[in-house]
Amino acid sequence: MKTNDAIRALAALAQGTRLEVYRLLVQRGPEGMPASAIAEKLDLPNATLSFHLKELSQAGLVSARQDGRFIHYSANYPVMDALVGYLTENCCGGEDCGVVCEPVKNAKRKSA
Repeated sequence: MKTNDAIRALAALAQGTRLEVYRLLVQRGPEGMPASAIAEKLDLPNATLSFHLKELSQAGLVSARQDGRFIHYSANYPVMDALVGYLTENCCGGEDCGVVCEPVKNAKRKSA
């Protein structure tokens, strides 16, 4: 991943609603979900959701596919993996520092 692509992706995620939408889509898996279901689940007006999905899509973090009358959105996992790889590629300067530079699966996050 190039630096400008990483900046674009990080900027898109640096907003609470977009981060919430993105995390929901990551949790849903490759199938994703229709925009109407995202709006309902997160209690967002359609216009607000549309704005945030556009930002995530322009950053390459989500993709959309038409399914009849509905548009399904899903996380773009290769871009997510590339972003994580970009952030960790120089972990500890290549030295063995005891830090595992891989995403932790099923980690419980503490609220701030």
